[in-house]
Amino acid sequence: MRILLEFIIFPGFLFTAIIGMIVSWIDRKVTALVQWRQGPPFLQPFYDFVKLLTKEVVIPEAANKYVFLLSPFFAISTTTLVSIILWKAILVPQTLFVGDLLVVIYLLAITPVAVILGASASGNPIASLAASREMKMFLSYELPFLLAILVSVIKLNTIKLGEIVAYQQAQGIVFSSLSGAIAFIIFIIVIQAKLGLIPFDIAEAEQELAGGVFIEYSGILLAMHKLNHLMLLFVLPVFAVILFLGGIKFEGWSILWGILKYVIILVLMILIRNTNPRIRIDQAVRFFWRGCLVVSIFAVILALIGY
Repeated sequence: MRILLEFIIFPGFLFTAIIGMIVSWIDRKVTALVQWRQGPPFLQPFYDFVKLLTKEVVIPEAANKYVFLLSPFFAISTTTLVSIILWKAILVPQTLFVGDLLVVIYLLAITPVAVILGASASGNPIASLAASREMKMFLSYELPFLLAILVSVIKLNTIKLGEIVAYQQAQGIVFSSLSGAIAFIIFIIVIQAKLGLIPFDIAEAEQELAGGVFIEYSGILLAMHKLNHLMLLFVLPVFAVILFLGGIKFEGWSILWGILKYVIILVLMILIRNTNPRIRIDQAVRFFWRGCLVVSIFAVILALIGY
């Protein structure tokens, strides 16, 4: 029963979904300020979600119905599991297991795979084109993502998230080193791609592909995909805080500093999204393979020699 409550309420689905909606509002509000607009009301993400829930679910005749229907639920389930593991690492690290970091990496890989399978199963040629773009993006950014995480593993000599948090709080954050700072920058760039944010919103590309991977989704299925995106917008910056900035310490004023670290990462991502144009898929692939990959390998070498 306790495990079920953790999955459904805290630190699972409901907690992650609610905070994700709040983070989405912050995203839209900061975007509005950058563009000299007022922005939406606080409850707008909730209104949008409820509105989608009331819409009819239309399943394309040519679709593989089982894959098409299960895709958003697989994505949202894995994001919920990632949130549970990360928050347990922050709140009760002794309850986790050796190698939990590897589990988080695997779980985070399921969302893009689920999106690719759902789009491919829709039977829509535009969705298939978008799925191919999503696959290319995934294959491009995943290796720099892993190498950026490897820098923290090398610096702290552990693959247990709780120990990563504890070591940084006791001995200093990974970001304070040269290799850690470089890995952190790579990690933030990859987060943009994982979330499909500008300049890497290539798979959705509403102006070109009319929603791309989600073009055939409607009603509750589209609501689940959108909600999963909001949850990841909350979860991935928390992952960055754990790996490079020492996590969030719930003691006195330290909690405010922990929240501030998260907000700084979030605002940085929002500013990147609002100050860059979308790039082409070939440009994105070259950027990750020729730029981010080389820099992340350099960061790993620096970590190995102690910098």
